[in-house]
Amino acid sequence: MSPEEVRAHMRTLGYRTQNDLAAAIGVSRSTVSLWLEGKVGVPRPVAMLLRMLVAAQRRQY
Repeated sequence: MSPEEVRAHMRTLGYRTQNDLAAAIGVSRSTVSLWLEGKVGVPRPVAMLLRMLVAAQRRQY
């Protein structure tokens, strides 16, 4: 998952800060920062979680 995709998912899910996303998925803010800078890849389970959350939000009635 690219840093741009992480940012897009953050916006879609309503997370305004790195702290918001970090708290929601149980990682540190510095971990999210590394993902957004492209210094560390997003682990596959986290990428899958973000994609599933976005898909579920789009299906809400």
